[in-house]
Amino acid sequence: MPHQSAAHRAWIDEAVRRVEADAQRSADTHLHVVPLPGEPGVQLYLKDESVHPTGSLKHRLARSLFLYSLCNGWLHADSVVVEASSGSTAVSEAYFARLIGLPFVAVMPRTTSPEKVALIEWHGGRCHFVDHAGQVYDEARRLAADCGGHYLDQFTYAERATDWRGNNNIAESIFEQLRAEPHPVPTWIVVSAGTGGTAATIGRYLRYRRHPTRLLVADPEGSAFLDGWLTDSTDVHLDTDSRIEGIGRPRVEPSFVAGVVDDMVRVPDAASIATMRWVSGRLGRSVGGSTGTNVWAALGVIEQMRSRGESGSVISLICDGGERYASTYYDDDWLRAHGIDIGPHLAQLAEYDDTGRWA
Repeated sequence: MPHQSAAHRAWIDEAVRRVEADAQRSADTHLHVVPLPGEPGVQLYLKDESVHPTGSLKHRLARSLFLYSLCNGWLHADSVVVEASSGSTAVSEAYFARLIGLPFVAVMPRTTSPEKVALIEWHGGRCHFVDHAGQVYDEARRLAADCGGHYLDQFTYAERATDWRGNNNIAESIFEQLRAEPHPVPTWIVVSAGTGGTAATIGRYLRYRRHPTRLLVADPEGSAFLDGWLTDSTDVHLDTDSRIEGIGRPRVEPSFVAGVVDDMVRVPDAASIATMRWVSGRLGRSVGGSTGTNVWAALGVIEQMRSRGESGSVISLICDGGERYASTYYDDDWLRAHGIDIGPHLAQLAEYDDTGRWA
């Protein structure tokens, strides 16, 4: 490897300082109690990752990926940063690229919400579109090679870029915030998977700290993760795309660590969107579709606990805010055009509100 100049090392030092300074300026995210009907004996908490500077859980991942790439010597003062994304990670990465003075290109499906595209461009990034989610990987590699840039590759490096032992990762933060609660060690943590990095971080942390907490991963329609987990195979590829932006992939991504997942469940898209609206009403602010996926699965776990007479706490995530989906998931005309009928699931949630029982 060629000798690296003092100027290059100085540039890396300054870039790392800027990324770390951003973390120091940012407070931790809130942990909300979600009011539940009846007397379930179980508390549901949602960790609000939408309050990060770039508005989503992916702010943590983007920071980790940039630090990982910088400290590995993969980024230079003249690098073009390229990423394959379904939107939210690219918003956060555009922010960090601008922070350290590098151009950024996001490769994403054409179906990505216009609100996310606008945010990427507002942060100085450029969007490059493909027809299907499965095309983003090769196209990102090609663009990076053509311009002599660096492909961050969140789907490979998400599980290793974050320190799962602690260092203020999301799992450590959750347990610190629960210390004074009635059930400070949760029975379940429920997340969904885009790269699988968050599930890997939380699952490894649970084992490292020897907590009895179990990890449930909720998977949307059109995603390969559940099939891969059930068959203990990473060689699962689907021709379908997830309609819940930010989660679900047509293949089992390298960062999905199946061995740390205790259980998985398939959540219908209509259920995700109906529950997204239900949570928004509960909290008095709008949340995104993946939050609906998480909470639908969490309500199922809570009902199982209630039916066994168990008490405890269940934790899940607000992945991003609903303002990013004003023209999609919150638009009834858009839902009709895409054949998504949320009526039956809204009825189930209304019955839950009335009776305190989850069907």
